[in-house]
Amino acid sequence: MKKVEVLKLIDLVEEIKKLDDLITQSRKKKTSDFVLNQYEAKKLKMIGSIISELANPPIQSMESYLLIQKILNKYYPNIDNGDLASDSDVSKIIAVI
Repeated sequence: MKKVEVLKLIDLVEEIKKLDDLITQSRKKKTSDFVLNQYEAKKLKMIGSIISELANPPIQSMESYLLIQKILNKYYPNIDNGDLASDSDVSKIIAVI
């Protein structure tokens, strides 16, 4: 990876961490669901951006996929595969895996 790519990815992760902290604080303060949903949507978009960066050439590698797994485990640790199975298309893919 080029230094520019590394710095860009580090910046994205730092932004996700800040947003995740903001979400945590907002939940403690009982912020409205509307605002929390906006924060969650932004977090999801940012995580999607970092995953796209890591999954596309020239960064794409086994290491980049392991980074994606670490990111998902860190920011979505409590997601159960049972939650995914509620979508019929996703459940078909899970069955094949």
